[in-house]
Parts: sequence; structure tokens; C-alpha cells
Amino acid sequence: MTYVVTVDAEVPEGAPELDALQREGVINLLGKYLDQLDAIEGPDDLEVDVLDRVIAVHPGGAIVKVFVDAPTLEIAEEAVHAVMTDILERTELLAEWTIARCEVELHEGIAQQGLDAADGPDAPPSDPAERARRHREALTGPESGKLDEAEVKAMRSKLRAMGTQLHAFPLDSFGFTEDKEDEDEEGYGPLVTQEAAEIAAGTLVYGIHLLVDELFADLGRLENDGPNVAESDEVFMVLDGLPERYVLKYDVLFVRRLVTTAVCMTARLTQPNFGPLTCVAEELLMRLLLTEAEVTADLYGLLDDDVRRALEILADEVYEDMDHEWLYQPAADGIDEDPAFAHMGIAPMGINDWFKPFNEGRFVHVYAADDDSEAATEPGTEE
Repeated sequence: MTYVVTVDAEVPEGAPELDALQREGVINLLGKYLDQLDAIEGPDDLEVDVLDRVIAVHPGGAIVKVFVDAPTLEIAEEAVHAVMTDILERTELLAEWTIARCEVELHEGIAQQGLDAADGPDAPPSDPAERARRHREALTGPESGKLDEAEVKAMRSKLRAMGTQLHAFPLDSFGFTEDKEDEDEEGYGPLVTQEAAEIAAGTLVYGIHLLVDELFADLGRLENDGPNVAESDEVFMVLDGLPERYVLKYDVLFVRRLVTTAVCMTARLTQPNFGPLTCVAEELLMRLLLTEAEVTADLYGLLDDDVRRALEILADEVYEDMDHEWLYQPAADGIDEDPAFAHMGIAPMGINDWFKPFNEGRFVHVYAADDDSEAATEPGTEE
């Protein structure tokens, strides 16, 4: 089975934070070694295949996600821990780094737990935000009502540090500004505190890791138990949060296109010029990402009024309109084609249009934009 093992590697205690050039160097060093690995020798001489890796470096260390094919979760974690320890020890510049965490954040057991409870009082909730919240609690988060102050403090610092990677949106995009000229006529300044804006930015970066991880995991489940989400017995963390009206059309090809779009969109978030969202798929992915961010803040007791407001302010900036929300309203099916609503200028919302750029000035990855299959045919049409 495919597992995504997340490794948190930290700089030595008391060491200065990594600057931009050093962070780039760490990415190159770790990538050089990980890219040479086709397999890892696990316990009892079991071979663990290395499928892919994702590396993100922040001022206080690095987050590495290693995709492996292993017999069990424990073997996957042990093999990745061993190889990451070896890489750090063999790399002079990283020799004093420590591994704070090495674990699978999403695995088969959680899906099976949902299936076992499908007909009972513990059935997974239909709301994707609540489902994601329970998922975090089960895997990485503190127990409800038993937040550890040290853990909350550490997470607050971690998120504020991670937020510096969100180059696409400065803090004023979250409602904080130090510029006196931005005060209104009554002398009111920032809409939120600097800390709230930094935490909100950090939850988005943290959410990127969760979103991409869970999309890959959903894809793996669908490949093993297709042909589409509607006819699969699996529990999906991201795909279950998409509009239900097209659930029969969420097949492997669709999810691959969605993953490609997600990687492209989230990569732009770490670059200065994000630009507008390019297509309906990006609008839906941003909706899911904002949910991941809010759930993360809430889980660690950081979702106060200011942080919630900061995320809402960003949503207002990133979306040109909220037409995609019609997709979640069954009664609004076909509203984009109804002449009575033509004056509203609603963009085409059918699933065939999700990966089409809104206009000629916007670009969608060629893999996602090309649709040579019949998989995305509209409901009720001939195939």
C-alpha cells in the first residue's frame, strides 16, 4: 500500500533561522539524496519502494513528505525514519539537525474506521470541514478539551514561521497593515493583529501539505477501488468535499487532473505574483484549502475571531466572485445556462468546464486542460 510519511526536521536548538538562500540550499541537499533512492531497506530486510517526495523548508527546519510502497504503516515509518536519519548524519551542514516527527498522517486505518461505522452513530459526518477536523484529531492533533499549552505555543510559532513562505499574499491581504496611510477617515488601522495575520498565512501553508497529501491518498484509493467516487466503498478526505452532483464523474483521470491543478495552484502561492484563479477547479481547490486552514487553526485552539476574520479577508481578495458556490446548491443546477440569470454573468459551471481557463490571459496546466476521454461527460448526456 502507498503511504505518505511526513518528516519534520528541525535546526539545532539555539541556531539562527535559515535565510532564503540557506533554505534553497537545504532543498537541494535533501533532494539530491532522496532522488537517488528507488527503495529503502526496511526491518527484517523488507524492501520499501520510494515513489515520490515533496520538500518544503521554513526558517526553523524542513518538512519532507516521502511517498512509499510498504507492507505496513509501521514499516513505512521506520524505513523513512532510518533513511532520513542517515541523510542528515551524512550531510555535514545538516548533521546536527534533529527529527522531531516521522509519521504517516493519512492511512488505511482511518478509511476503514469510517467504513466500519458507516451505518452506525459513529458514521463520518457529511460536512467535509467536520470530517477533516476529526481526521486531524485522530492522527496528529491534541485531544478535544485537553489542549497542551506547550503544544499550542509550539504550533503558533511554527505557523507564524511557515507563513513567511506565502509570498503570494502579504499580511495586508489578511487585514493587517503597519502603514498609517491605510487608516480610514475615523482613524481605524489594521482589521486584525499582526499575529493573527501571520497565523492565518501559516495555516494556508500548512494546509497546502495536507491538501496535496490527501489528494494523492484519495487518488491511490480510487485507483485501487474505482471506477469513481460514487461507486467506491472508500472514504475520501478531499474528493468527498467536491460538489455532490458530479460524484459519478470523479474518476481516476479526473483526480489526476485535479492533483495536477492543485500542485500548480499551491506552487503559485509561494511566489510573489499569484495572479487570479484560473479556472473553476482552482476556485474549488482554494475553497478546500481555506477549509484545511480553518480546521488546522481550530484544532490547535488558534481560531479566534481575528484569525477567522483574517482568513475571510483573504477569501474576499482571492475570489473575483462566488459563483462556484452554486455548485453546492442542488436547486441551482444549470443556473449558468438559464437565460433568466444571464445578466449575472455566471461562468460555465459544468464539470466539462472546470479545467478551462476563464479567459485567454489565464493558463491551466496542459495535462489538466486536455480532456481526450469521455470521463468528464455531463450527467444525462450520451457518452
